[in-house]
Amino acid sequence: MKLLEVWVKAPFLREASILISSECLWQLHREICGNFSRNRVSLTICPEREGCKGIVSKLATIIRTSNPKDFTVLTMEGSPHCFLLHTSVLQALFLTGMGIKSRHFVLLEGIPLEIQPDAIRTARYLHLVDRIIRKCPDALDELGKISHEKTDAMEG
Repeated sequence: MKLLEVWVKAPFLREASILISSECLWQLHREICGNFSRNRVSLTICPEREGCKGIVSKLATIIRTSNPKDFTVLTMEGSPHCFLLHTSVLQALFLTGMGIKSRHFVLLEGIPLEIQPDAIRTARYLHLVDRIIRKCPDALDELGKISHEKTDAMEG
């Protein structure tokens, strides 16, 4: 079911565990998505296609009207559009102040990796990311292994 099309007061959302995932993930990794959606209401969205307008307000309204038990976010690693889903859930939780838990996962080469919410918050502050890279420059070596942008920048 699509996040932006679901009724915020739908009975199945009430006190439910909710999975928010990127639509492309279901096309590429259906089995992993199926495992993550087990015992959760699954809501999908493609921020690249649908735009980011309305995601935070939709999530905040779901939180206020349906009081979900928790959120799990599952996206592709390295996609700026998918990253938006993680920040949107955290922003909606912040705005509502409801104290609902969230867990965040990215898929890297078919492997789900759990990401701390603080890592997502920190990624919004580039001066902090820069400071972290300066203290841990070997992170750029790992980035070079997974990022075409990094590889092309090194060659060009």
